[in-house]
Amino acid sequence: MELKMLPYKNVNFKTEKILAQLTNSSRALAELKGYANTIPNMYILINAVTINEAKDSSAIENIVTTHDSIYKVLTESGFKEKNAKEVVDYRNAIWTGYEQIKKDGYINTNTIVKIQGTVEHNNAGIRKLPGTELKNSATGETIYTPPQNEREIRDYLKNLEEFINNKYDNIDPLIKVCLIHYQFESIHPFYDGNGRTGRILNILYLVLNNLIDSPILYLSKYINETKQEYYKLFNDVRENNNYEDWILYILKGVEITSKETINLIKKIQNEIKCYKEEFRSKLPKIYSKELLESLFYEVYTKIAYVEKTCSVSRLTATSYLNQLEEIGLLESEKIGREKIYKNTRLIKLLSEN
Repeated sequence: MELKMLPYKNVNFKTEKILAQLTNSSRALAELKGYANTIPNMYILINAVTINEAKDSSAIENIVTTHDSIYKVLTESGFKEKNAKEVVDYRNAIWTGYEQIKKDGYINTNTIVKIQGTVEHNNAGIRKLPGTELKNSATGETIYTPPQNEREIRDYLKNLEEFINNKYDNIDPLIKVCLIHYQFESIHPFYDGNGRTGRILNILYLVLNNLIDSPILYLSKYINETKQEYYKLFNDVRENNNYEDWILYILKGVEITSKETINLIKKIQNEIKCYKEEFRSKLPKIYSKELLESLFYEVYTKIAYVEKTCSVSRLTATSYLNQLEEIGLLESEKIGREKIYKNTRLIKLLSEN
Protein backbone atom coordinates (compact mmCIF):
# COMPACT_ATOMS: atom_id res chain seq x y z
CA MET A 1 0.00 0.00 0.00
CA GLU A 2 1.40 3.40 -0.97
CA LEU A 3 2.26 5.73 1.90
CA LYS A 4 -0.13 8.69 2.16
CA MET A 5 1.01 12.28 2.41
CA LEU A 6 0.21 14.32 5.52
CA PRO A 7 -2.27 15.42 6.73
CA TYR A 8 -4.17 12.17 6.28
CA LYS A 9 -7.55 12.92 4.72
CA ASN A 10 -10.85 11.55 5.96
CA VAL A 11 -9.39 10.42 9.30
CA ASN A 12 -11.24 11.31 12.50
CA PHE A 13 -8.70 12.46 15.10
CA LYS A 14 -11.43 13.49 17.53
CA THR A 15 -13.12 10.25 18.49
CA GLU A 16 -14.47 9.99 22.02
CA LYS A 17 -11.64 7.66 23.09
CA ILE A 18 -8.92 9.86 21.59
CA LEU A 19 -10.26 13.05 23.19
CA ALA A 20 -10.53 11.36 26.61
CA GLN A 21 -6.95 10.06 26.43
CA LEU A 22 -5.72 13.36 25.02
CA THR A 23 -7.04 15.15 28.13
CA ASN A 24 -5.21 12.73 30.45
CA SER A 25 -1.97 12.90 28.45
CA SER A 26 -2.01 16.70 28.20
CA ARG A 27 -2.60 17.02 31.94
CA ALA A 28 0.27 14.64 32.80
CA LEU A 29 2.63 16.41 30.41
CA ALA A 30 1.75 19.84 31.82
CA GLU A 31 2.40 18.53 35.33
CA LEU A 32 5.80 17.22 34.21
CA LYS A 33 6.67 20.59 32.71
CA GLY A 34 5.86 22.28 36.02
CA TYR A 35 7.78 19.78 38.16
CA ALA A 36 10.84 19.97 35.93
CA ASN A 37 11.10 23.69 36.59
CA THR A 38 11.45 23.06 40.35
CA ILE A 39 14.96 21.60 39.98
CA PRO A 40 17.48 24.45 40.54
CA ASN A 41 19.93 23.16 37.93
CA MET A 42 17.88 21.87 34.99
CA TYR A 43 20.91 20.19 33.43
CA ILE A 44 21.07 17.71 36.31
CA LEU A 45 17.66 16.38 35.26
CA ILE A 46 18.32 16.60 31.53
CA ASN A 47 21.58 14.64 31.80
CA ALA A 48 19.98 11.98 33.96
CA VAL A 49 16.96 11.52 31.72
CA THR A 50 18.85 11.61 28.43
CA ILE A 51 21.22 8.86 29.56
CA ASN A 52 18.30 6.57 30.41
CA GLU A 53 16.61 7.47 27.12
CA ALA A 54 19.75 6.83 25.11
CA LYS A 55 20.15 3.44 26.78
CA ASP A 56 16.48 2.43 26.30
CA SER A 57 16.24 3.70 22.72
CA SER A 58 19.42 1.89 21.73
CA ALA A 59 18.16 -1.29 23.39
CA ILE A 60 15.18 -1.29 20.98
CA GLU A 61 17.79 -1.67 18.21
CA ASN A 62 19.51 -4.48 20.19
CA ILE A 63 22.36 -2.19 21.23
CA VAL A 64 22.64 -3.28 24.85
CA THR A 65 25.07 -1.89 27.42
CA THR A 66 25.23 -0.92 31.09
CA HIS A 67 24.98 2.42 32.87
CA ASP A 68 28.49 1.86 34.19
CA SER A 69 29.98 1.51 30.70
CA ILE A 70 28.08 4.56 29.45
CA TYR A 71 29.34 6.75 32.27
CA LYS A 72 32.92 5.60 31.73
CA VAL A 73 32.70 6.58 28.07
CA LEU A 74 31.29 9.97 29.11
CA THR A 75 34.34 10.72 31.23
CA GLU A 76 36.42 10.72 28.00
CA SER A 77 38.96 8.64 29.87
CA GLY A 78 39.80 6.41 26.92
CA PHE A 79 37.34 3.70 27.97
CA LYS A 80 36.19 1.91 24.83
CA GLU A 81 33.06 -0.19 24.58
CA LYS A 82 31.27 -0.14 21.23
CA ASN A 83 27.67 -0.29 22.45
CA ALA A 84 28.28 2.26 25.20
CA LYS A 85 29.87 4.59 22.63
CA GLU A 86 26.78 4.25 20.41
CA VAL A 87 24.54 5.16 23.34
CA VAL A 88 26.68 8.23 24.07
CA ASP A 89 26.48 9.21 20.37
CA TYR A 90 22.70 9.00 20.70
CA ARG A 91 22.72 11.36 23.68
CA ASN A 92 24.93 13.75 21.72
CA ALA A 93 22.37 13.61 18.90
CA ILE A 94 19.62 14.67 21.33
CA TRP A 95 21.67 17.73 22.30
CA THR A 96 22.52 18.47 18.67
CA GLY A 97 18.84 18.50 17.72
CA TYR A 98 17.76 20.43 20.80
CA GLU A 99 20.31 23.19 20.27
CA GLN A 100 19.46 23.36 16.56
CA ILE A 101 15.71 23.85 17.05
CA LYS A 102 16.22 26.38 19.86
CA LYS A 103 18.37 28.34 17.43
CA ASP A 104 16.16 27.93 14.33
CA GLY A 105 12.64 27.76 15.77
CA TYR A 106 11.65 24.99 13.33
CA ILE A 107 12.51 21.43 12.29
CA ASN A 108 13.46 20.72 8.70
CA THR A 109 15.03 17.90 6.69
CA ASN A 110 18.52 19.25 7.32
CA THR A 111 17.89 19.09 11.08
CA ILE A 112 16.79 15.45 10.78
CA VAL A 113 19.80 14.55 8.62
CA LYS A 114 22.13 16.20 11.15
CA ILE A 115 20.59 14.21 14.02
CA GLN A 116 20.91 10.92 12.11
CA GLY A 117 24.53 11.70 11.24
CA THR A 118 25.29 12.17 14.94
CA VAL A 119 23.42 9.00 15.90
CA GLU A 120 25.25 6.90 13.33
CA HIS A 121 28.50 8.84 13.36
CA ASN A 122 28.57 9.05 9.56
CA ASN A 123 27.53 11.29 6.68
CA ALA A 124 25.65 8.74 4.58
CA GLY A 125 22.57 10.97 4.53
CA ILE A 126 19.30 10.11 2.82
CA ARG A 127 19.04 6.76 1.01
CA LYS A 128 20.09 6.97 -2.63
CA LEU A 129 20.07 3.29 -3.57
CA PRO A 130 16.92 1.14 -3.84
CA GLY A 131 16.55 -2.20 -2.08
CA THR A 132 15.65 -1.25 1.49
CA GLU A 133 13.02 -3.57 2.96
CA LEU A 134 11.78 -4.11 6.49
CA LYS A 135 11.74 -7.79 7.32
CA ASN A 136 10.40 -10.03 10.05
CA SER A 137 13.54 -10.90 12.03
CA ALA A 138 12.19 -14.38 12.82
CA THR A 139 10.98 -15.46 9.35
CA GLY A 140 12.90 -13.18 6.99
CA GLU A 141 9.60 -12.24 5.34
CA THR A 142 9.35 -8.72 3.90
CA ILE A 143 6.68 -6.91 5.89
CA TYR A 144 7.05 -3.43 4.40
CA THR A 145 8.85 -1.73 1.53
CA PRO A 146 9.37 2.01 2.18
CA PRO A 147 9.75 4.58 -0.63
CA GLN A 148 12.77 3.61 -2.74
CA ASN A 149 13.61 6.56 -4.98
CA GLU A 150 15.64 9.40 -3.41
CA ARG A 151 13.46 12.06 -5.04
CA GLU A 152 10.34 10.37 -3.65
CA ILE A 153 11.91 10.11 -0.18
CA ARG A 154 12.76 13.82 -0.27
CA ASP A 155 9.21 14.67 -1.36
CA TYR A 156 7.82 12.77 1.62
CA LEU A 157 10.30 14.48 3.95
CA LYS A 158 9.36 17.88 2.56
CA ASN A 159 5.71 17.08 3.22
CA LEU A 160 6.60 15.93 6.75
CA GLU A 161 8.59 19.11 7.33
CA GLU A 162 5.60 21.26 6.31
CA PHE A 163 3.30 19.27 8.60
CA ILE A 164 5.69 19.58 11.55
CA ASN A 165 6.01 23.36 11.23
CA ASN A 166 2.35 24.12 10.43
CA LYS A 167 0.85 25.62 13.59
CA TYR A 168 -2.50 26.47 11.99
CA ASP A 169 -3.92 23.09 10.96
CA ASN A 170 -6.12 22.73 14.08
CA ILE A 171 -4.62 19.34 14.96
CA ASP A 172 -3.54 19.07 18.60
CA PRO A 173 0.28 18.87 18.87
CA LEU A 174 0.10 15.63 20.85
CA ILE A 175 -1.99 14.04 18.08
CA LYS A 176 0.58 15.34 15.59
CA VAL A 177 3.38 13.59 17.50
CA CYS A 178 1.60 10.28 16.87
CA LEU A 179 1.25 11.02 13.14
CA ILE A 180 4.77 12.41 12.74
CA HIS A 181 6.27 9.32 14.35
CA TYR A 182 4.30 6.95 12.14
CA GLN A 183 5.09 8.92 8.98
CA PHE A 184 8.81 9.27 9.63
CA GLU A 185 9.29 5.58 10.42
CA SER A 186 7.26 4.69 7.30
CA ILE A 187 9.42 6.93 5.10
CA HIS A 188 12.49 5.23 6.62
CA PRO A 189 14.75 7.78 4.91
CA PHE A 190 18.15 6.48 6.08
CA TYR A 191 20.12 3.29 5.65
CA ASP A 192 20.52 3.06 9.46
CA GLY A 193 19.38 4.91 12.56
CA ASN A 194 15.77 5.53 11.53
CA GLY A 195 14.28 4.30 14.81
CA ARG A 196 16.56 6.29 17.06
CA THR A 197 16.31 9.42 14.90
CA GLY A 198 12.52 9.14 14.90
CA ARG A 199 12.39 8.90 18.67
CA ILE A 200 14.54 12.02 19.01
CA LEU A 201 12.20 13.76 16.55
CA ASN A 202 9.31 13.09 18.98
CA ILE A 203 10.91 15.03 21.83
CA LEU A 204 12.10 17.87 19.60
CA TYR A 205 8.57 18.40 18.35
CA LEU A 206 7.25 18.64 21.94
CA VAL A 207 9.94 21.22 22.79
CA LEU A 208 9.26 23.14 19.58
CA ASN A 209 5.61 23.48 20.59
CA ASN A 210 6.40 24.46 24.20
CA LEU A 211 4.70 21.40 25.62
CA ILE A 212 7.89 20.93 27.62
CA ASP A 213 10.84 23.29 28.02
CA SER A 214 13.70 20.84 27.71
CA PRO A 215 14.33 17.33 26.31
CA ILE A 216 13.11 15.24 29.24
CA LEU A 217 10.19 13.14 27.96
CA TYR A 218 11.06 9.97 26.08
CA LEU A 219 8.90 7.07 25.00
CA SER A 220 11.67 4.52 24.44
CA LYS A 221 11.23 2.69 27.75
CA TYR A 222 7.48 2.47 27.12
CA ILE A 223 8.03 1.20 23.57
CA ASN A 224 10.62 -1.28 24.79
CA GLU A 225 8.21 -2.69 27.36
CA THR A 226 5.33 -2.90 24.83
CA LYS A 227 7.33 -3.71 21.70
CA GLN A 228 4.93 -6.31 20.30
CA GLU A 229 1.97 -3.95 20.66
CA TYR A 230 3.98 -1.13 19.05
CA TYR A 231 4.71 -3.13 15.89
CA LYS A 232 1.23 -4.65 15.75
CA LEU A 233 -0.47 -1.24 15.90
CA PHE A 234 2.06 0.29 13.49
CA ASN A 235 1.23 -2.39 10.92
CA ASP A 236 -2.48 -2.01 11.61
CA VAL A 237 -2.32 1.63 10.49
CA ARG A 238 -0.72 0.64 7.20
CA GLU A 239 -2.89 -2.39 6.51
CA ASN A 240 -6.26 -1.30 7.95
CA ASN A 241 -6.08 2.49 8.39
CA ASN A 242 -6.52 1.95 12.14
CA TYR A 243 -5.27 5.34 13.28
CA GLU A 244 -7.34 5.43 16.46
CA ASP A 245 -5.58 2.57 18.29
CA TRP A 246 -2.15 3.84 17.19
CA ILE A 247 -2.90 7.35 18.48
CA LEU A 248 -4.29 5.96 21.74
CA TYR A 249 -1.15 3.86 22.21
CA ILE A 250 1.24 6.82 21.76
CA LEU A 251 -0.91 9.15 23.89
CA LYS A 252 -1.03 6.55 26.66
CA GLY A 253 2.76 6.37 26.44
CA VAL A 254 2.99 10.15 26.93
CA GLU A 255 0.81 9.91 30.04
CA ILE A 256 2.67 6.96 31.58
CA THR A 257 6.10 8.35 30.77
CA SER A 258 5.24 11.82 32.11
CA LYS A 259 4.20 10.30 35.44
CA GLU A 260 7.32 8.13 35.59
CA THR A 261 9.54 11.13 34.88
CA ILE A 262 7.82 13.14 37.62
CA ASN A 263 8.62 10.31 40.04
CA LEU A 264 12.25 10.35 38.85
CA ILE A 265 12.43 14.11 39.45
CA LYS A 266 11.12 13.64 42.99
CA LYS A 267 13.71 10.92 43.66
CA ILE A 268 16.56 13.06 42.31
CA GLN A 269 15.40 16.03 44.40
CA ASN A 270 15.24 13.86 47.52
CA GLU A 271 18.67 12.38 46.84
CA ILE A 272 20.20 15.84 46.38
CA LYS A 273 18.58 16.97 49.66
CA CYS A 274 19.89 13.97 51.64
CA TYR A 275 23.31 14.22 50.01
CA LYS A 276 23.48 17.96 50.79
CA GLU A 277 22.61 17.41 54.47
CA GLU A 278 25.28 14.75 54.90
CA PHE A 279 27.86 16.78 52.95
CA ARG A 280 27.25 19.96 54.98
CA SER A 281 27.24 18.18 58.35
CA LYS A 282 30.43 16.17 57.75
CA LEU A 283 32.46 18.56 55.57
CA PRO A 284 31.14 22.08 56.26
CA LYS A 285 34.47 23.74 55.38
CA ILE A 286 34.45 22.56 51.76
CA TYR A 287 30.69 22.55 51.06
CA SER A 288 29.45 24.78 48.25
CA LYS A 289 26.42 24.76 45.98
CA GLU A 290 28.71 24.55 42.93
CA LEU A 291 30.56 21.50 44.26
CA LEU A 292 27.32 19.75 45.22
CA GLU A 293 25.77 20.31 41.79
CA SER A 294 28.95 19.17 40.05
CA LEU A 295 28.54 15.77 41.73
CA PHE A 296 25.03 15.39 40.25
CA TYR A 297 25.62 16.99 36.85
CA GLU A 298 27.08 13.67 35.67
CA VAL A 299 27.32 10.62 37.90
CA TYR A 300 31.05 10.39 37.26
CA THR A 301 33.27 13.38 37.88
CA LYS A 302 36.93 14.17 37.46
CA ILE A 303 39.43 16.44 39.15
CA ALA A 304 39.60 18.73 36.08
CA TYR A 305 35.81 19.16 36.11
CA VAL A 306 35.76 20.24 39.76
CA GLU A 307 38.66 22.61 39.04
CA LYS A 308 36.58 24.28 36.35
CA THR A 309 33.15 24.38 38.02
CA CYS A 310 34.43 25.48 41.44
CA SER A 311 37.27 27.72 40.20
CA VAL A 312 39.87 26.01 42.39
CA SER A 313 43.36 24.60 41.85
CA ARG A 314 43.96 20.99 40.90
CA LEU A 315 45.38 20.33 44.35
CA THR A 316 42.26 21.73 46.03
CA ALA A 317 39.90 19.85 43.69
CA THR A 318 41.74 16.59 44.43
CA SER A 319 41.46 17.28 48.16
CA TYR A 320 37.71 17.93 47.88
CA LEU A 321 37.05 14.68 46.02
CA ASN A 322 39.24 12.60 48.30
CA GLN A 323 37.49 13.96 51.39
CA LEU A 324 34.08 13.17 49.87
CA GLU A 325 35.29 9.65 49.17
CA GLU A 326 36.52 9.26 52.76
CA ILE A 327 33.03 9.98 54.16
CA GLY A 328 31.41 7.59 51.66
CA LEU A 329 29.71 10.10 49.36
CA LEU A 330 31.88 9.11 46.37
CA GLU A 331 33.80 6.08 45.18
CA SER A 332 36.90 6.37 43.03
CA GLU A 333 38.07 4.12 40.24
CA LYS A 334 41.23 4.14 38.16
CA ILE A 335 40.66 3.90 34.41
CA GLY A 336 43.91 3.84 32.52
CA ARG A 337 46.00 6.64 33.98
CA GLU A 338 42.98 8.61 35.10
CA LYS A 339 41.04 8.60 38.36
CA ILE A 340 37.29 9.12 38.24
CA TYR A 341 34.87 9.60 41.12
CA LYS A 342 31.44 7.97 41.11
CA ASN A 343 28.24 9.24 42.71
CA THR A 344 27.10 5.69 43.47
CA ARG A 345 23.79 6.78 44.96
CA LEU A 346 22.77 8.57 41.77
CA ILE A 347 23.98 5.66 39.64
CA LYS A 348 21.79 3.28 41.67
CA LEU A 349 18.78 5.61 41.42
CA LEU A 350 19.04 5.94 37.64
CA SER A 351 19.68 2.23 37.12
CA GLU A 352 16.43 1.44 38.91
CA ASN A 353 14.34 3.77 36.68
